[in-house]
Formats: sequence, structure tokens, C-alpha cells
Amino acid sequence: MTHQNGQHEQHEQYGQHSEDRQHGQDSEDRQDGLFVYGTLRFPEILEILLGRVPGLAPASARGWRVRALPGVVYPGMVADPGGIADGILISGLTDAEHRLLDAFEGDPYGTAVLSLEGGAGLARAYVWLGPTEPRDWDPAHFAEHEMAAFADDCRAWRRAYREISSR
Repeated sequence: MTHQNGQHEQHEQYGQHSEDRQHGQDSEDRQDGLFVYGTLRFPEILEILLGRVPGLAPASARGWRVRALPGVVYPGMVADPGGIADGILISGLTDAEHRLLDAFEGDPYGTAVLSLEGGAGLARAYVWLGPTEPRDWDPAHFAEHEMAAFADDCRAWRRAYREISSR
């Protein structure tokens, strides 16, 4: 889903935590793992988008916070020196799957390489570049109240992506 609320801009604060990246980087430039913290942390959503569930492991990134976004059910991760973002490290994605997820996330997400806690190493992550709500995103609330409708939207997005990418 290409997200539309906010302007795409670079944030200087990323320099403390990551190496800023743009979507569409070459495969040799990618980190092996993808750190996800929102809707992509749910195997049901990955199955819909990718047609499979790749390797998943709990992970966290210090210096980041997962915030609710205005008017949507998915979150954005923003730099926060005192924060810690809990999520999942996805491993074993193909280049085609990386491209699909880049298209799914869209603007105003950028990408960054983050250092994960507990010796998990470096991983690529989608970081939010637009406005946020003044509260953290609640994955349990999403799973209970919003995931079914979001999954339907993901199915429709995947069908449209398949049609466009097969041309």
C-alpha cells in the first residue's frame, strides 16, 4: 500500500542510528535481514503478500519508537533516543520479495540499516518520514480489531501488484 499522508523527506537524526537508504537499492547493497515492527510482523500478512512465511525471529532496535499514524491502522518507526522498537527479523527474502515489500510500503517510508539488540547484527528497516500520532502503535489492538480488514486490503493490493508486475 503506498502510504500518502506526509511528505517524503530525509531526517538528519538517522545518522546516529543508521545508514539512510532509498527504495530500489541493488541486491548486493541489501542487508540479509529485514527488521519489521508493524503489520509485516504478522505471519498472516506475510503469507498474503509473499505467498509464504520466511524465517522470523524476535528482534528489537534501540533508539527507535513505533508510533501510531494519523488516520491509518499501520504504524511508522521513528528515531527516538530513549526508545526501543520491538519487532521481528525476517530472513531469507529473495530480491523479488524485497522489491514487492518496497512497493507495498511506498512513500513516505524510507529505508535504513539498523543495529539490532542482542547481537542480532544489522538489518534493513522501513522508517517513517511523515507525521505521527503522539502515542505508540499497539500490535495487540491491531491483531484483535483491525487485522482482518487490513488482510483483505493486502489481498487486493497483492492482486493488483501481480497484474502490474506481469506486464
